[in-house]
Amino acid sequence: MSPARPRARQGEDATRRATIADVAQLARVDPSVVSRVINSDDRLVIKAETRTRVLDAIRELRYHPNAAARSLRTSQSGTFGLLIPDFTNPIYAEIITGAERAATERDALLLVGSAIETRPERYVEMLASGRVDGLLLATDMMQPETIEAMARTGRPLVSVNQRIKGVKRTILADDEGASRIAVRHLFDLGHRRIAHLRGPESSDTARRRLAGYRKALVSCGIPESEAVVLPGGYTTDSGVSGVAELLTLARRPTALVIANIAAAVGAMSALREAGVRVPEDISLIAIHDIALAAHLAPALSTVSMPLTEMGAAGVAALSGDESEGTTVVKKPTELIERRSTAPLRSRAHSRSR
Repeated sequence: MSPARPRARQGEDATRRATIADVAQLARVDPSVVSRVINSDDRLVIKAETRTRVLDAIRELRYHPNAAARSLRTSQSGTFGLLIPDFTNPIYAEIITGAERAATERDALLLVGSAIETRPERYVEMLASGRVDGLLLATDMMQPETIEAMARTGRPLVSVNQRIKGVKRTILADDEGASRIAVRHLFDLGHRRIAHLRGPESSDTARRRLAGYRKALVSCGIPESEAVVLPGGYTTDSGVSGVAELLTLARRPTALVIANIAAAVGAMSALREAGVRVPEDISLIAIHDIALAAHLAPALSTVSMPLTEMGAAGVAALSGDESEGTTVVKKPTELIERRSTAPLRSRAHSRSR
């Protein structure tokens, strides 16, 4: 005969939250055994049927460990932080998705804030107090002294999508490779006057994409002197201003590699306002791919990046990989060819339309 399910004591709410003692009573084991099963203690030696009985009791009673009590015992809050530049750039949604999924798999929560809206010092306080177990940094919009203060807390720090001075663990994608794919695609379509609307000069990702662009031109046999680098950033406004400069050039490029999706949206709008047709007059391709790109007019060619995988890898690094250094996510970047890129057309034919 199986033991009776624990009942609420007289005068106690029958819907009260089950305790570890209730689970132990139903499973006919000591409460310490239940605790060690819950925490996956590999030093625990019990029969398989006993472990099954404990797990069945947990499910039947809908038992959930007390997070506050566990935090006191383990000095772990079960919460990770992620700091991004701002919430307007759509690529960060992909990083957040991957990080949140990885945190959920570890029975943890993900707390997300922006460097624009959140006082960075607040994250120093959260790390020092143990309110977060570690922090992912997807932004370089912080002062060196803030990074130093974060590091002094002893909690793990991991930078995602860019190198940040003072952070010893970094998760990156192949940004140089993405630019090489974009340039090669345009070259194969017959373009030889290929410009690059770069990201911000202070950004590590922007520097690597610019380096990839320059190397790709050389590998395609285009003289380095033919490089056309337009100032830009990672916002729609920077795309607009980059196109404004492009339109002043006496010899306009026939193709443009844009540093990210947000800038590409601004660039397409500015070109349309100026009466420059895409792709008839100029082909456009951007780094990163999101669902929005397929619904622009015309649909935007992109080079996809493993953003979700970077977010997940960042949480994995916070969770246990304490080694220093840089990890480049292995999932390859790939060309997503859409209607914003097309074979080079002769200038005469283009003007005759």
